[in-house]
Amino acid sequence: MTFDLFVTAFVTIFLVIDPIGLLPFYIALTSDHTKIERRGIALRSTGISLVVLLLFAFAGDQILQGIGIGMPAFRIAGGVLLFMTAVDMLFEKRAERRGNQTEASDRPDPSVFPLATPLIAGPGSIAAVILLAGDGTDRVEALSITLGALFLVLALVLALFFLAGPVERLLGKVGINVVTRLLGMLLAALAVQFVVDGMHGLGVI
Repeated sequence: MTFDLFVTAFVTIFLVIDPIGLLPFYIALTSDHTKIERRGIALRSTGISLVVLLLFAFAGDQILQGIGIGMPAFRIAGGVLLFMTAVDMLFEKRAERRGNQTEASDRPDPSVFPLATPLIAGPGSIAAVILLAGDGTDRVEALSITLGALFLVLALVLALFFLAGPVERLLGKVGINVVTRLLGMLLAALAVQFVVDGMHGLGVI
């Protein structure tokens, strides 16, 4: 029974976070960084998302209720932020900023936003860990299974981020530009879906 619950938790978190789908976003968002900087971004983004998801796994309901924020509003906010990133990717705003930056310290660091949140620790993954950690009558068992599945999924995310270099070399500069535009469109659609889901949760639509 415990193994079945672990498989359920792992599959749920894996599908929500989607480590394979995150890789192209990571490549696009870190294309102007060095290999060492990329590794740092990978470590920071997964580490920060782990802290955020652990926090919500242990006290998610209390946190949102305590500050008067419902999950629908959280989804809408995440959607708006993601849409802003999508616009940057579609209209080369990031490329324009890169052209005006000469120091490595001036480059935007995507590890916190949008990688750690809302792409990894977004409304979907936060809702998933809150629900999984509170599932069933045995709170300790449910929390332990959820945390084990979460650690495994984030380890896969980190491993795939470390493989970004070979994947990027395979695609080439033109391929990366094409993928960035396509992902910008997909990210915009995902952002709109977050907003729609949030509005549906609020009963607006």
